[in-house]
Amino acid sequence: MAKEENKEPKKIIVDEDWKQEAQKEKEILAAQEEAETEKQQDEKDYGPLPEGNFAALISMLTTQALFAMGLLHIKGQEKREPDLALAKYNIDMLETLEEKTKGNLTVEEETVLGNTLSELRMGYVKIAG
Repeated sequence: MAKEENKEPKKIIVDEDWKQEAQKEKEILAAQEEAETEKQQDEKDYGPLPEGNFAALISMLTTQALFAMGLLHIKGQEKREPDLALAKYNIDMLETLEEKTKGNLTVEEETVLGNTLSELRMGYVKIAG
């Protein structure tokens, strides 16, 4: 009897879901690879980042304030209307830095921060007025 049971034709079960899952995995891997390639390209476009220091922090907040006031523009883009609320926020952030670091800055850092704040405040008044 055992020989008769073995003579039954074997059934082949085809699972079509594996194809869809394999395609999804392939798409995910392709997206990850593309994102990595873009990241590497972006790094090549602007080069290595400068050293993080107090002057760089002041510069970053200043640039954001100038951009918000409409005094800086991105090449190839239309001129934007000033965003005074955002400009004020960035100036306030610099004022907070000045307040919280009082007595802990070098003379040069203190001078740069003070002069930067004065220039930004005058620019803000001109734009807002």
